[in-house]
Amino acid sequence: MSDRDAIMFVNDAFYMCFAAGDADGMDDLWAKSVSVTCIHPGWESLVGRAAVIDSWRTIITAGAPQIRCREPEVSLYGDTASVICFEEVEGRFLIATNLFVREEEVWKMVHHQAGPTRGQPLTQEPANENKSIN
Repeated sequence: MSDRDAIMFVNDAFYMCFAAGDADGMDDLWAKSVSVTCIHPGWESLVGRAAVIDSWRTIITAGAPQIRCREPEVSLYGDTASVICFEEVEGRFLIATNLFVREEEVWKMVHHQAGPTRGQPLTQEPANENKSIN
């Protein structure tokens, strides 16, 4: 599997864990050997693994809305990578940045940030599609 494919696999897993309410799976996706950060829409920045994972557990336990990753774009920087994508939430769109590092030969998340955007995906997908990921 190429690095690009491996990064997309982890990015897709992130959105699948969110959609499935899988807090333990979400925990497994995040790096353990480096500091992680997260900025949820409208939240303060979260720094440190405990704060980030606690936030995801809170969101998932509260019954998070369905989010779909649309039009992800991968950029590689050696052992670091980013995915920039649209997040579709109940017919509206956010723009998101997901950052990854290679940790013991496995790509792990180190940062997620999503916020409002005026843009939207260029491609149209059928409204009756039930996919959670792109």
